[in-house]
Parts: sequence; structure tokens; C-alpha cells
Amino acid sequence: MAIDRETVLAALRKLEVPGRGENIVDADMIRALSVEGGTVRFVIEVDPSEGPKLEPLRASAESLVAALPGVERASAVLTAHGPAPQKEPPSLKVGRHPTPQTGPSAVPGLKHVILVGSGKGGVGKSTVAANLAVALSQAGKKVGLLDADIYGPSQPRMMGVSGRPASPDGQKIMPLTGHGVTMMSIGLLVGEGEAVIWRGPMLMGALQQLMGQVQWGELDVLLVDLPPGTGDVQLTLSQKYALTGAIVVSTPQDVALLDARKAIDMFEKTKTPILGLVENMSTYICPNCGHEAHLFGHGGTRADAERKGLPFLGEVPLDLRIRVSGDEGVPVVVSHPESPEAGAFRSMARRLIDAGYV
Repeated sequence: MAIDRETVLAALRKLEVPGRGENIVDADMIRALSVEGGTVRFVIEVDPSEGPKLEPLRASAESLVAALPGVERASAVLTAHGPAPQKEPPSLKVGRHPTPQTGPSAVPGLKHVILVGSGKGGVGKSTVAANLAVALSQAGKKVGLLDADIYGPSQPRMMGVSGRPASPDGQKIMPLTGHGVTMMSIGLLVGEGEAVIWRGPMLMGALQQLMGQVQWGELDVLLVDLPPGTGDVQLTLSQKYALTGAIVVSTPQDVALLDARKAIDMFEKTKTPILGLVENMSTYICPNCGHEAHLFGHGGTRADAERKGLPFLGEVPLDLRIRVSGDEGVPVVVSHPESPEAGAFRSMARRLIDAGYV
């Protein structure tokens, strides 16, 4: 018998919070509930002053869920969330409202923060971010990758990373590692295929937590894979954090370039330096006859960069290996290191390093 979230929540509603006259679910104490096969994990968020005396409640909740048909393993974590003497400590409640912040401010341990954005979806922005992160790591840099596409996270699949991040102290979240890159994504905190249905304030709160609550360590650069467009996430990052700059990804066709220009305009208006443009899906070489075709056009992104006086970081060919490698969780710079595609990403990494951006 398969277990689901509603069955778990129904069981937890049988547990009453001592002295409050309401159950643990209606008291809004359950956070980060995930059901993956027969494994159920959740966090019980309590007031710091009640933490120690509510340990029996945590144990009861864990035992109750573990006894449900279809549950092979249950894990409940008790975390205290409340104001500290000087500033509010982070919590595991991902998706809260943002906390007030005067910006822009630096994130401790991060020497550089680079946004990877696009004006529209489907141009390969996440592919560029993943391969560029690995290429920089292969060049000897300490690299982090943040998947800031809250509604459509793809980096866990593209980087071959799975499993739920740990939080030993109930405050800081320990990121995972793939192909030498430290990475974090909302996709690691919710079940695969589970939609994130939040309004803007919750989205901004989650982004703020992913930037500040994750234990990034000492990194030469954090690449941030942005969602498509020019919305809340882009604006929040540009206003609240000290950024090295942004990379804009586009395909050569006019429709994509129209939206890429909007992304460029947004970064200019938010005073975010544009470090370069990338033309993805630039050229297709037939594997059978070697004929070169420009399925989406060619050179449009380079021409736009020259017209605006912006750096052009390079062209990435359209090749089946890129798609297959991304689906298999092994970026093409790892799976086919001698390919023209891998060479393009390594050249981009070298340009960023030589320019002092990493």
C-alpha cells in the first residue's frame, strides 16, 4: 500500500500539543513534509522555550508515522524557531515571508556571485549554468551552484544530485555536492513532481533562506541559475545581494533575442554588471555527413553584444550529447570532455577567470 502526504497528515492530527488544546497539524508545526516511496521525513517547528519538553511529542509523531501501512522509514526532526538576542536565526521552514534586510549585502564566504539568466525559457540557461559551474571547478576554482528557479528546479537532475540535505543543528542547511560543485535547489527539499504553489512573498522568503541559510563554506564563486524572465527573483537578488554581475543566455533567433534584450535592460536598470552574453544552440553539425546547419539562425547574440558594447563569452553548438548528458545527470564537460561543446564551456570559464570575475 502506497503512503501519501494526506494519510501522514491525518495520522499526525491525532497528536495533541501539550497544553494547547489543538493537534500538531492544526497548530501549524509541521514543516518540510516529504514522502518518497516508503520514506517519510518531516520537521516539527516549535518555540525555543518549549524545545526540550516537546521531545516526547517528536518521538510520538515519528513512531506514529512509522507504524502506518506502507511506511518503511520515518524521520522527524524537532527544530526551534524564534528570535535570538540580536537577529532572527534561520529556520527549516522553507517558504516563509522574507525578513527585512538593508541591501545590497555580501553573503559570508562567497567571493563572487554571478547570475545566469535569460529573457525566456527554453534557451538552455540551466544547461549553461551547470556546465559552466563544472568547467570552473575543473579549472581549480571552488564553485557553488544555486538553483533559484523555485517553480521549475532542474539542477538536481542535471547535476545528478539527489537526497535530502541535512541540517545537524536545525538551522543551517548542508548543501550537496555533484561533480566537484557545491549545489542547492528547492528541488532537493520537495518531492520530485511536487508543485511549489507560492505567492511572491513566500517565494522571496525561500530565496532569502537559500542564499543565507545554506552553509556554502568558502567559495570562489556562486553561480545562480535564475528562472526565466525579469520577475521577483531577479529583482530581489539584484537589490539585496552584492553581485559580481550577470551572464545572459540566448539562442540566435529573433524571438529569443527580443526577450534577451529585456533581460539586459533589467540588469542595466538594477545596476547589475553584465559580464557577457552566450549564444546557445548556435550551430548543428550532422553526425552522419558533417554538414553544418543553423537551425535557429547564427550570430545574432554576438551581433547584439557588439551593438551594445558587451562581452561575448562564446557559442555552444546544438548537439544531442548535451541533452542526453543533462538527462543522465552528467554535464557534457564531464561525459564528453573532448567534445566541441565541452570546449566551448571551458573557454567561457577561462574568459571569466582571466577577466577577474571568478
